Amino acid sequence: MGQQVMGSYPVHFHLAGDVDQKGNYDPPTYLNDLAIHHCFSRCIAVHGTHGLLVKDTIGYDTLGHCFFLEDGVEQRNTFYHNLGLLTKPGTILPTDRNEAMCLSIRDNVYGNYIPVPSTDCMAVSTFWIANPNNNLISNAAAGAQDVGFWYIFHKVPTGHCEGEYEEGHAEFTPLGIFYNNRAHSNFKAGLFIGNGVKTTRANAENPREYLALDVARFRPHKDGDPAKPRIPAIIDGLIAFKNNDHGAWARGGDIIFRSSGFADNGIGLTLASDGTFPTDDGSSLEVTESIFVGESSNVGCHKGQNIYWGRGANGEYRTLPRNKTFPIRGFQIYDGPVRLTKSTFKKFMPTADRFSSAIGFFVKNSWQISPKNNVTHLKMEDVDLKVFFGKPGQWFGNNNNDGDKTCIFHDLDGSVTGYRDTYVARADNYLIQHPGCIRVPRWNGIICAGKYAQLYIQARRPENLTLIIARESYARYPLKLHGVNRGAPYQQYQPVVMLEQAYTLNWDGSAPEEIILYPINFNRDDWIHLALCYPKGTTFKIVSDVNNRQTGKVHSVEHYTLAPSLQFLLENTQKRLYYFDKKSGYLLIHLQANLARKGHSYCAKQGCERVKIIAHKTSKDSRRCSSNPFPANDPKILAKHLSVSPRLSSPCIQCGASKVAITSDPSVRYVKIEIHSQSAGDRRRNLKSAFIKIGDDVFPFKGLGLFIVVVDACSGNVISRRYFDTVSAYHGDTEMINNYIRNRIKERSVVLVCSSHIGNLTNNGGSSFMKLGSAKPIEFFRKGSFAMLGYKGQVTPSWIKIINRAAGQKVASLQQYVPLELSEYKCTKKSKEIGKDVKLLKYLYN
Repeated sequence: MGQQVMGSYPVHFHLAGDVDQKGNYDPPTYLNDLAIHHCFSRCIAVHGTHGLLVKDTIGYDTLGHCFFLEDGVEQRNTFYHNLGLLTKPGTILPTDRNEAMCLSIRDNVYGNYIPVPSTDCMAVSTFWIANPNNNLISNAAAGAQDVGFWYIFHKVPTGHCEGEYEEGHAEFTPLGIFYNNRAHSNFKAGLFIGNGVKTTRANAENPREYLALDVARFRPHKDGDPAKPRIPAIIDGLIAFKNNDHGAWARGGDIIFRSSGFADNGIGLTLASDGTFPTDDGSSLEVTESIFVGESSNVGCHKGQNIYWGRGANGEYRTLPRNKTFPIRGFQIYDGPVRLTKSTFKKFMPTADRFSSAIGFFVKNSWQISPKNNVTHLKMEDVDLKVFFGKPGQWFGNNNNDGDKTCIFHDLDGSVTGYRDTYVARADNYLIQHPGCIRVPRWNGIICAGKYAQLYIQARRPENLTLIIARESYARYPLKLHGVNRGAPYQQYQPVVMLEQAYTLNWDGSAPEEIILYPINFNRDDWIHLALCYPKGTTFKIVSDVNNRQTGKVHSVEHYTLAPSLQFLLENTQKRLYYFDKKSGYLLIHLQANLARKGHSYCAKQGCERVKIIAHKTSKDSRRCSSNPFPANDPKILAKHLSVSPRLSSPCIQCGASKVAITSDPSVRYVKIEIHSQSAGDRRRNLKSAFIKIGDDVFPFKGLGLFIVVVDACSGNVISRRYFDTVSAYHGDTEMINNYIRNRIKERSVVLVCSSHIGNLTNNGGSSFMKLGSAKPIEFFRKGSFAMLGYKGQVTPSWIKIINRAAGQKVASLQQYVPLELSEYKCTKKSKEIGKDVKLLKYLYN
């Protein structure tokens, strides 16, 4: 069904308007229990239609966006418990197309324009959500050429719906419900929030095709009105795994990810800010109660779209997100501010081929990074590389862009570094370090205590200079910033600076005629000293003011006056003074914030304080001012020796996600178990002893034979432990084992078995293990190792595992998350509570 023609789809709701209670439909219109497969154009198209329920529907092996909202006006639609698989490129829209199609289909571009596939096309998605005010509950999207779930934004409505809302409204519209959705095996991302489509026709000024990918940022506010308070978008219960590039990418603010899981992705999650200074008005992003896994036990298979295959950190072959050298990152910091809290990171282990870190940074980054990025209450399990700042080479390039060099985050409680209230930054950034910092070579990082903010610099005439900024205390180690000029009439630089310090600013050419300095992320009374290099004979006009970016108005204008000496300036910092040292060529000013900043805003509510310098140069001399203009041994600006707090002596009990596993049924409680056995050879070599671990409780086994621990499948409590000597006893205690399993272990029990030198246990001794879920009697290997996760009851759960190894083979061990209180266990308890997803559906349609 369907054709590669606009409007020819298997199911098409075309300009139906309100089809729920708002349109007097009782019951509301719904689509239920459809199977749409091997179709030539989309699955379900919702066009100019609002309030539709799409439920329990499958879309498989189709071309173009599968579940598709068309013109950007569609709202209040709900997608509930649907499955989309194998979404392939189509030809209708630029965003449907792959690279080859993008380059070959040029009928609707202007002139000889050649599309750029990565920025014009290559966005085919299983769920294409063109307006945020829609609901996605308990859906799954897998195997898309590009993205599983994509929230895309139309600056204005397109197609038949042109003119239905004002420009930019969709970007400000609050998010509907996003709950318990899963995305895996997609190439670009499981979930993508950001970007828009081009809403103007191709023309000489912009030759790109109508509806090609375009720039947009999600900024949800009450009633879609940017003048009203922000309404955080909640991404609740996303599970994203085995996506080649990102588990999820979101640009905007405020956005909160909670109770989400990311595993086996190239990059688990990247959060990018709504917009960076000077246009952002205080958005933030947050991740909480989530789990990140570098390499899970799900090794995958080498077939289908899984083209990347290689050895994992444990040496076993598995699917890889990219080729074997791709640097895996759990959480990636881009700009910020971002808050990461109460989350768990597991199994980030570098190999000889690649880096794998729990926390990483956006690579080849030219943009700013906020020192207000912070982490707290994190838990690391089997993480060998907690943080990595990159290094020159494949994937990282020269690792020398402005954002690469200024990476930083604040470890509030020491759950990453082991030191409370410290900042983590790149090791070669001398703007922020001092003698009390701690170097961590494996991270290419440094841990420092102190106070930090940002200096935002706009430079005009010329706009193509490299800024060379140095701390007075580390003048030999300047930071070179190339700036970011993205169509603006000025160049901009955003170094992170240590407060209450002095800095020199030089240029690789003639100094700019106009410079504007913003102390951003400064709290009231925070300050720095600045010395800006100019040619001798330069005169200045310097003005400070407060710029209210919401209204565009400027107030509190004050003019700077020339100080008689540098000493006078430093002793009268409350006055608007500057000093020009004609000998050294430095213009010196004291930059201080006088207004209080709140929340995530870069500036105070009254506006952003700034200092504007207009230089009248008599020479175009481009020399650097080499001498130090600041007084020697000035106690105010000497390199601070701020010692980090004492290293934490014990692990954080409250750190990490409260759930041990994030699953498709959030109501199910899990317990983590580990079983590690020991062979006869291991005992001779005094290797790690056998043990069984249930949650945080470890039960070591130092004897010989089998060790059995029984857990109640309903409560998760340990109800019995028993050791059987299978080495010294005749026939290895066969009858005692059989009797214990058959008669002493109760129904509804999870049974964990480990071994240490199996010894004389006869094959007959393995027959009783069929009561625990084994398909046949166990034939034990003398001097080998054995591990089992079994269940005694009326059902055979899918989580049962058995590992039986001969002597000389890898020792038997396993890890598993075991679900408790499942209905099939028939636990004696009240009837199962209605799931949150069902409650949400009833709320929406009752």
